[in-house]
Amino acid sequence: MLTIDGVTVRLGGRPILERASATVPVGARVGLIGRNGAGKSTLMKALIGEIEPDDGEVTKPSRSRIGYIAQEAPSGDLTPEEVVLASATERAALLEELETCTDMDRMGDVHDRLLAIDAYSAPARAAKILNGLGFDEEMQQRPVDSFSGGWKMRIALGALLFSEPDILLLDEPSNHLDLEATLWLENFLKSYPATLVVISHERDLLNKVVDHILHLQGGQLTLYPGGYDAFEKQRAERAAQLAAAKASQDAQRARLQDYVARNSARASTAKQAQSRAKMLAKMQPIAALMEDPSLSFDFPDPEEMKSPMITLEQAAVGYGEAPPILKRLNFRIEADDRIALLGRNGNGKTTLARLLASQLDAAEGDVNAPGRLKVGYFTQYQVEELAGEDTPLDLMNRAMEGAAQSAVRAQLGRFGFSGPRAQQRVDKLSGGERARLALALITRDAPHLLILDEPTNHLDVDAREALIQAINDYSGAVILISHDRHMVELTADRLILVDGGTAREYAGSMQDYIDLVLGRNQPRKERGDSAPKVRGSRAANSEGKARFAKSELSKAEKAVERLTADVARLDGLIVERSGQQTGQDSASAMQDLLRKRADAADSLAEAEEAWLAAGAALEEIEQG
Repeated sequence: MLTIDGVTVRLGGRPILERASATVPVGARVGLIGRNGAGKSTLMKALIGEIEPDDGEVTKPSRSRIGYIAQEAPSGDLTPEEVVLASATERAALLEELETCTDMDRMGDVHDRLLAIDAYSAPARAAKILNGLGFDEEMQQRPVDSFSGGWKMRIALGALLFSEPDILLLDEPSNHLDLEATLWLENFLKSYPATLVVISHERDLLNKVVDHILHLQGGQLTLYPGGYDAFEKQRAERAAQLAAAKASQDAQRARLQDYVARNSARASTAKQAQSRAKMLAKMQPIAALMEDPSLSFDFPDPEEMKSPMITLEQAAVGYGEAPPILKRLNFRIEADDRIALLGRNGNGKTTLARLLASQLDAAEGDVNAPGRLKVGYFTQYQVEELAGEDTPLDLMNRAMEGAAQSAVRAQLGRFGFSGPRAQQRVDKLSGGERARLALALITRDAPHLLILDEPTNHLDVDAREALIQAINDYSGAVILISHDRHMVELTADRLILVDGGTAREYAGSMQDYIDLVLGRNQPRKERGDSAPKVRGSRAANSEGKARFAKSELSKAEKAVERLTADVARLDGLIVERSGQQTGQDSASAMQDLLRKRADAADSLAEAEEAWLAAGAALEEIEQG
């Protein structure tokens, strides 16, 4: 077992872990979760011995090998295949020994051991892991230094997985992966034969891979059985119990305080009052589970824009004089679209996003958009470039030059940077806070179109849920590139597959695409073909129409579910607001809520009509 016993770690005098304890059973698959900055990576470093606890200890099974990705990515002239193979240190040492060994008996022992550890199939296993992580045959033979930092981290991950440690520790392993590689990793980890502890904010991975959740909050650890959904249910139950206990204690405290106040001055009751005052002093306050009020995403709604917002006609795009990366681009973007771009990294998703953001010009064809179109484009590079002694207020003042301070602070407040938070140094912010700041900066002028390229990489699970809600509340159009399929499924109404040098509508659902990537429906869909094949026999044509109709029905059902939840949420806010004090600001806020509720109700009615129509169309096709 892996045991964490009363571990305390202080950094800069501040306690990160405080008497944290937990026991991880042998062979368990554990998801380590907690808010950004809670200390998850610090705990990982304590587990591998990189940090010595100030108190307590970590004990591991004797002779167990612990695997953890180093902070520095691999480099040099070795190929990815050679780096991965070298991670099997025993195999590498035995092969090296064979090259100089002259003792026949020892050579026999070495060969026997190589057979026992399946050393001769190692190149095939290494190639399979690298292929799953996105390296084709040519890429596996290139020097490591020819790859970017993100791809180098994939190589490091591949080497760690290949080494098969007894305790595998992973810190947000999907951050540098696309959806396809994330799906492969998820399947690999499902069957990992040893103990696994993974820091992840991927709800799907936490539900499908792990069998325990280790929650880090306030420096303390709590182990829950099951995946993330089970944890969330247990946490909600615990929060309700704590709230009830706190309410009971608050009532008892009020009664004691009232008694002490009324009876301390009377000689006949002074002793009883003194006794109750001691009870009050000894009473340990119960803290209800509080949500972080700074966890906030609120995209400003743009001015109305007529559809279509952007039209591409036989467009092509690339870089410089090189041949275009994407050709034959023919589709349009409506003013309220929710689009997810699918496809492996390197296929051109970011190139297409840059074309739509007017950062690249079309090499061929036409891209038509109104001159007043405003686009907010989010990338990981923006997050990484936010550093230095500037504060969020400094950056927003420069970005909104000439704007009133009230407007500048209001924009920051939409993303959780109110009061003193607006004046923290940027280099002291967490990755999640910098991501929120980057989103605040790109939406400062209320863009009509948001292009979000992997916006969740630095966000914890709660922050991702808040971002999903903000996307669904936003009235403009959204184009999303993300490996977080939970986010894609809850926000995207259209899927566009970027593959084979072009981009086109994908007629299936997100689950259809996942099945395609995992090879579950290859007989029906060839790789790179985004739509079901409907030409040919009448049966094939009917099957294709039915599949498309089912996809449309599924999209409509999701839209109805999302909008129903929006209406219910707004109803709750209206009820809550109606019980608060009145005033000009409160009345304005209530009017805003009522307007949003009316818009959501109208959208829900339209979605329900589309759902009924899709159901009728499917029924007609099936009846034939």
